[in-house]
Amino acid sequence: MKKWLSYAFAMLLMIGVLAACGPDEADPAKEDGNDNGSAEGDMPEKPESLTLWVNAEEKQEEAVEQIAEKYTEETGIEVKLVPVDMLEQVEKLDVEGPAGNGPDIIFQPHDRIGDLALRGLVEPVDLGETESDYTDIALDGVTFDGDYWGYPAVMETYAMYYNKSLVDSAPETMEDVMNVAADFTDASQDKYGFLMEAANLYFVYPFFSGYGAYVFANDGENYDITDIGLANGGAKQGGELVKTWFDEGYIPQDLTPDIMNGLFREGKVATVINGPWMVREYSEALGDDLGVVPLPVLENGEHPKSFVGVKSYMLSYYSENKEWAQDLMKYITNEENSITYYEVAGEMPPRHDAIENPIIADDEIYSAFAEQTTYGEPMPNVPAMQQIWDPFNDALNFISKGEPVDEVLDESVQSMNDNIEASGANQ
Repeated sequence: MKKWLSYAFAMLLMIGVLAACGPDEADPAKEDGNDNGSAEGDMPEKPESLTLWVNAEEKQEEAVEQIAEKYTEETGIEVKLVPVDMLEQVEKLDVEGPAGNGPDIIFQPHDRIGDLALRGLVEPVDLGETESDYTDIALDGVTFDGDYWGYPAVMETYAMYYNKSLVDSAPETMEDVMNVAADFTDASQDKYGFLMEAANLYFVYPFFSGYGAYVFANDGENYDITDIGLANGGAKQGGELVKTWFDEGYIPQDLTPDIMNGLFREGKVATVINGPWMVREYSEALGDDLGVVPLPVLENGEHPKSFVGVKSYMLSYYSENKEWAQDLMKYITNEENSITYYEVAGEMPPRHDAIENPIIADDEIYSAFAEQTTYGEPMPNVPAMQQIWDPFNDALNFISKGEPVDEVLDESVQSMNDNIEASGANQ
């Protein structure tokens, strides 16, 4: 009897050991099939709601509303969308956040990240396993001081629109464009072969950077704001090119965006440089005659390096639901919802899988913008960038009036350095 009891006890002990060494019970959070990547088992208690300041633009509001409704269905969390103009959100957050009336999430262009971070209005985010889903240029755009500060939602740059009824073939080089300008331009009839906002650094930068100019030197991780490359040899070569456009009468000195867009819609302009935000208007006016290609190759064989802007969802410092706010940002910017946003709002997602999706890849117009981003570079997101725009745009205005390029650019960079020092951005 004792022998049998000892045997039974040994068997029970063995079963207990095996059970202890066996696999854990399945984690319900890993079985919920939630495609937004959230693991509810690792998350704090769900809030009743999250507040997101969406850019006050009809189509963008419509797109985010559709996505937010799905998120609520899947999680039970209400998403309160508050339309606030993107460029007004920062100052509004500065007031509303400390008062407890601010959002969990804001929507901002990446070049304001440095300022937002230094003012303590936002916090870094953890992209986790989704990091590799986003394009490199989008990740570069939302990186500041070694951290990611937003979930990339939109990337945009500009490209060359052309009217197929006015040109024999898509312009591929700057020589092609100049030939069109020479053949088609007749200012007395308001007809132009080539127009762009050539007195605006944002648009004209590729024709400087393509020859070796740069805003701030960059070692791959950080900007050196003491090293401004907008008056180096390459910048002056670009400045001479731009000067010829005005000297030859290809671009009028008093050109405004409204005039340029109006003339192009009327079929009086063969080529213009503009961004994807004009696709809808141009398409309605020109229909099948509208074409888009990447910026024309320069005479040195280089693709012009355009500024790339990245708009992202950012985490408010004042949010009381930071983990769930990031869960929502991850959800909005996943592949499926990025395509929804593209189809409704007409803005290009900065995700590899979305760009390669036939819905975008087979679109002649948007695929041209996507290709141009591969030649571009993100606008610097350091606060000192705010001291660059006005001096350089002033320089471009002087160049358009025939002032000497070398002298104008040298003075412009000196003003930038003085402004940066006075602003304290170099501290």
